[in-house]
Amino acid sequence: MAVRLKDIAHDLGVSTVTVSKVARGSLDVSDATRKRVLKRMAELNYRPNLVARGLASGRTYTMGLVVPDLVHPYFAEFAKALSGILRTNSRALVITSSEEDPEVEHEEIRNLLSRGVDVLMIASCQTNLRNFFELGVNRTPYLLFDRNFPNLIANFVGSDDVAIGEMATRHLLELGRRRIAHIGARNSSPSFDRLRGYQNVLVEAGLSTSDRLVIQRERVEETGDAMGAQMMKLLLKLKPRPDAVFCYNDLTAIGAIEAILEAGLSVPEDIAIIGCGNLRYANYLRVPLSSIDQGASELGRLAGGLALELSAMPDQEAQSIRVPPRLVARASTLGKVSPKKKELSVRL
Repeated sequence: MAVRLKDIAHDLGVSTVTVSKVARGSLDVSDATRKRVLKRMAELNYRPNLVARGLASGRTYTMGLVVPDLVHPYFAEFAKALSGILRTNSRALVITSSEEDPEVEHEEIRNLLSRGVDVLMIASCQTNLRNFFELGVNRTPYLLFDRNFPNLIANFVGSDDVAIGEMATRHLLELGRRRIAHIGARNSSPSFDRLRGYQNVLVEAGLSTSDRLVIQRERVEETGDAMGAQMMKLLLKLKPRPDAVFCYNDLTAIGAIEAILEAGLSVPEDIAIIGCGNLRYANYLRVPLSSIDQGASELGRLAGGLALELSAMPDQEAQSIRVPPRLVARASTLGKVSPKKKELSVRL
């Protein structure tokens, strides 16, 4: 015999309405009551009939997620944490990739909207607001993550990218580096803001912000290591060459390190390298990589919570949530580190 909401309510001595709210993921139930109800649901292996509930409520209990690259470690970690939050609230997640192509993004968003997702989450590769609004996302509650549009009042969850650029560049300065280059991306809010943070610190220190020390390319999320190596080879041709490089992400940093080693130089003795993202395997590379941790898992959890709020209250005032970055310094900037202390972690 199927377990009913009123059976769970009777067992716990609460109202059927309360149990129904927990099953729907409503936020106006105390944490203690929510935990009791969820525990009992798990014990009884209760599974709501989402089709029937959707017909009654006009919802699909499904969220849509559009990322630039499905296999990029940062977006994978974000999606894992996000799906965990949604799963515990009986929501399904449909994930798709734009492949860093605005037209593909258009098509994937149209597909998700046609499925009737309750909330849409997007790391958009669009280069301007007009293209973004042509997607028709304003008809469905949505939130932006990782990439923002500065002049758009919208829900946003992401990193403080100016602080990321400042933290990475300041770390290199504190190690005595003075000719610091930047390998960057193009046409996205993180690329603009990380470059601005890099430039802010150099100006404060009275150092060169020459355009020759900045190389930027598109599609670095999906071709990061190859692109990083290619851009590093260009920087190695400079005279004098850089003594440090702040890379847009960890994949470009990995490519940059390979190019330096292939040239017969050492990291960090000749050129120090720092990335962004703090990939899980960064400590196990040939040269363990210093990086700025963006808190991808925390961002996923925050995005999940906000998506649930938007599902329940789509007309609420827009929120902007930013997670402060954390410096994780390893051998690519510090040199040989003692086995007892393989990394140095510093919060903003």
